[in-house]
Amino acid sequence: MTTIVAVKKNGLVAIAADTLTTFGNTRLPSVMDNSHDKILLIKDSYIGVCGSAAHHLVLASLLGKTPDVQLNSKEAIFETFRKLHPVLKEECFLNPKEDEEDPYESSQITALIINASGMYGIFSMREVFEYTQFWAIGSGHEFALGAMQHAYTRYDNAADIARAGVDAGIAFDKNSAAPITIYTVPLNTATTQI
Repeated sequence: MTTIVAVKKNGLVAIAADTLTTFGNTRLPSVMDNSHDKILLIKDSYIGVCGSAAHHLVLASLLGKTPDVQLNSKEAIFETFRKLHPVLKEECFLNPKEDEEDPYESSQITALIINASGMYGIFSMREVFEYTQFWAIGSGHEFALGAMQHAYTRYDNAADIARAGVDAGIAFDKNSAAPITIYTVPLNTATTQI
């Protein structure tokens, strides 16, 4: 799958990702993939998407053409993806089934979002989390979380901490590979806490 991380520190928020695409045991390295960046720019937000490669095109298309997309708060992200779910089913033929015991239909999307208001995670049942320091998603997320836990008190720059997280994913997860893409956004002073 991938390693995608988000970090907030000292007035900046950063998002970083590896650039390898995999199809089962087949690896598509970045040098052979013209669109290897796993991070989308939608309006003023960066969105790192993991899971099916189809998600990248679907989200770029649907979120890019929807005028009222709001991704600057936990509640706004939930509403955006709640409204997006029926469109995913009707226009993009989303299969919303994951497990029979699930309380809701799945949107099948796992993503991290950063913008001037902070950093967020959106998951398949449209659950949204707002993070205060850092988080990671994808198959390399456990390695990234450990590396960022170590790096967070040692580095002052959010991008350096994010790089440490993705580097760990690349080192230990067979589905992650270099190069790394990193984007940073200055936080609004009203939302800066760390």
